[in-house]
Amino acid sequence: MWNEFKQFAMKGNVLDLAVGVVIGGAFGKIVSSLVKDVLMPVIGFLTGGINLAKLSFKFGDVKLHYGLFIQSVIDFFIIAFSIFLFIKFINRFKKKEEPAKEELVKMDRQEELLTEIRDLLKEQKDFFRKNETS
Repeated sequence: MWNEFKQFAMKGNVLDLAVGVVIGGAFGKIVSSLVKDVLMPVIGFLTGGINLAKLSFKFGDVKLHYGLFIQSVIDFFIIAFSIFLFIKFINRFKKKEEPAKEELVKMDRQEELLTEIRDLLKEQKDFFRKNETS
């Protein structure tokens, strides 16, 4: 079981995913700071000094901070839009690379030999079939 886990953990996709999660976490912090420290003060200024982070509703003994929720929704949309733009940018380059990869596909030596053997057997079969009918 340990060996299977090592093989799984050392696959390229798992390592790429781990790096993506770490970078994504750091990116999320940057965007949260952008929203909290840059955009929300501007939005507050444009809306007449309203600070969304301080908006709340008292319901009995419970205080509902719906302003923080609105701020988190804004965070989400900015992160989602940033990721969309990044993936769109990356896909532009992938589309250009794909035809070049298809042209570079080469058979290894074993596949070449097997293909030659198959073609020779087919020719031989066609030759004998042709001579039997004559």
